[in-house]
Amino acid sequence: MTDWVLLGLIAALVVLLLLTVFGFVVYSGLFTEVVVSAGSPPVGSMTLAYKFRVGPYGESGQLFTDGCSISSKLCSIGVYYDNPHTVSPEKCRFAIGRILSEGDAKPSEEQIKRFQKYGFKIFSFPAPSHVVMATFPFTTPLSIHLAVNRVHPALDTYIKERKLCAHPRIEIYKQDRIYFVCPLARQGDFYVPEMKELERKSRAAAAVAEDAQTDITGVDTMSETSSISVEATTDSRDTSVATSILLPFPGSRGREEADTRSEHSYSESGASGSSFEELDLEAAGDGEGAPGLLPDAGHAGSQELIDKWTKEPIAAERGEE
Repeated sequence: MTDWVLLGLIAALVVLLLLTVFGFVVYSGLFTEVVVSAGSPPVGSMTLAYKFRVGPYGESGQLFTDGCSISSKLCSIGVYYDNPHTVSPEKCRFAIGRILSEGDAKPSEEQIKRFQKYGFKIFSFPAPSHVVMATFPFTTPLSIHLAVNRVHPALDTYIKERKLCAHPRIEIYKQDRIYFVCPLARQGDFYVPEMKELERKSRAAAAVAEDAQTDITGVDTMSETSSISVEATTDSRDTSVATSILLPFPGSRGREEADTRSEHSYSESGASGSSFEELDLEAAGDGEGAPGLLPDAGHAGSQELIDKWTKEPIAAERGEE
């Protein structure tokens, strides 16, 4: 009789353990419906402290930890520029950091000096005008893994079906939500200075190779798929503290800005472009963004599209903040 009681207790404990684990996974967002939309952004302009890396996306976890150890109250941000499924891990480029301020607010000098002391750089992103976006609950560390594995495939499908150019992939960890944002316009504004420098070097190398090929054959034999889209010269933005804090971003500029996509660009597209007017802008109808955030003025225009990225880095490689 005692043996049966003992076995019953063990079985009950196992069942309770399994129910606890299942409840934890559900609470982390296992059955959360992923809704992807295009329209007004859920985030506004922001100033961030970041570190830029070239290498496997799995290394981003340590950078998240570094930023969190300096200030646990600030929101984390990750910007991923390359598709890890088409670009070798050692060549993937990304920036990880913490958001120091949003909108018209300015970061404190104390925060800036603290982050700079530990090797972080200061830069500002403008408010994106139109984006492809999705959100996911951020309730436990497991939420990060579930979010990346579930949200990015949904983003890929949405972008591919509509033949859009949406990059880079930006993840913002704010309170109990993870925001996934893919700008549809002015993507170059979301390239940190190190990324822009690598792009310039890449274009210069491509130009030299093209010239050499032309000199040898007498005609340009570079294939269309091997070309790299050219980034128009943009107004230089100093990354100094004074510029990041004092100079506001203009709502619009008086000239066209060419797309700054690289051959590695994290975007999915088809042979033809889609203008913003052709999109079903679910969130743009009422012009409302998330409370307390400042979306930029609308920016529309046709964009030439090329086959690019398809998926965000593997979630399991990300460390928790």
